Amino acid sequence: MTVCAIDPPSTDGTAGLPGTGCAITADGAYAARLARDGDSWFPERWTLDGPEPYAVPLPTNQPEGPGTEVQPMGDGRVLIHRPVAGRHAFSLLYPTGPGTGELPLGAVECAGPGTRLALLPPAPGGVRAYALAVGPRSSVVWLVAGGAFGPERCAEVPGRCSGGVWLDGSGRMLALDRELDGRTKTVVVDLERAGEVSPLLQIAEGSDDRLLLADPDSGLLLISSDAPSPGRERLGWGVLGSTLPVRFPECLRVPECVVTPFAIQPGQVLMPENCAVGLRIDGSLGTWVGVWRPAGREVRHLPAPEGWLAGTGLCTRDGVLRLPYATEATPCGVSDVTAPVGGATAATAGVGNVAMEGTRRVAAGGTGDVAAKGTGGVAAERTGGAQGPDRDGGVAGALERVGPAGAEPGPPVPAAARPVPLQQAPLGRLVTN
Repeated sequence: MTVCAIDPPSTDGTAGLPGTGCAITADGAYAARLARDGDSWFPERWTLDGPEPYAVPLPTNQPEGPGTEVQPMGDGRVLIHRPVAGRHAFSLLYPTGPGTGELPLGAVECAGPGTRLALLPPAPGGVRAYALAVGPRSSVVWLVAGGAFGPERCAEVPGRCSGGVWLDGSGRMLALDRELDGRTKTVVVDLERAGEVSPLLQIAEGSDDRLLLADPDSGLLLISSDAPSPGRERLGWGVLGSTLPVRFPECLRVPECVVTPFAIQPGQVLMPENCAVGLRIDGSLGTWVGVWRPAGREVRHLPAPEGWLAGTGLCTRDGVLRLPYATEATPCGVSDVTAPVGGATAATAGVGNVAMEGTRRVAAGGTGDVAAKGTGGVAAERTGGAQGPDRDGGVAGALERVGPAGAEPGPPVPAAARPVPLQQAPLGRLVTN
């Protein structure tokens, strides 16, 4: 399962207040949120892996104020973050008899002007939790739970960072969207190598490229970039370590709506085009759910359950979207939506695809694809399943049609190659040729 790593726009007028979010552990066992009690808020833990979901309230001696965040841990405890006068205090909450136990973990000082700190998405394993402090010139990753002696400074990244996506199942490789010199690119922070930073995503030199979601099993990446349409961000997909281009399908452009991915189907090893992707769609008519697969050419639009904690949810290995919701009648509920299987067979066919490497060139084939390979020649149009690279950099399952400009493409030629699992893929780069 994968949960959303960015904050979609609020549609209920509660932006900036506590209680508007819901965090889910990487294994989908627990969730945590701030629930309303009259005019105040209190932490609440949800258990999702039992026969039926249920909530455990974790009220403390004081109502929670603006800026408070909660996050579930793998053992069922809940991490709470409270900002107070430039200090950010962290504690673990747990049920104890009729009350709530609280284990203080320490605090992080962020007294510098313009510095803000927020929790990063739950780390795989559920043992550790991280926060990101963003200052005017640099960003610092803090280990705020799971360390030996309270909060620990893990890495400092030049530039202002946002987002936060885990690329592996061990909680080692963290992708951040870094704004530096007026451009935003995704970088990878290796938390086990003294915070070593390396580039991950650059579609074009002058584009703003962000990583929204990643699935460690298949290597599927959901990307936001203005490379295909300068000045206007579009939603696309790629495969970690693959030599296939980043794709920007037209079906992901919903007129006058904001489309935000929040979950990817796990377990599809080396088959990223088969992964179901859950989408939150916000428009003038409200908020609803979309389901899309890279192998398809359409988004299935589905009504959201009443009281959906919009933008949160997970996808099971069977392709079932599990959407948490809370209503007056059902204060803790999960709605299961089966992701329909698309009928399209060509994963990379369609319009709006972009291939970038070096200089941007003209569209090839008149289908809206933008191809760039150096400064000369005609880029190949590739169709078929998008797999990981082989050990020699080949593409598994790809078909290439290559021909001179204006000529009909030749017959498809299978490219024999052996896919490489994500664990063996080069995490320091994303090739989009």
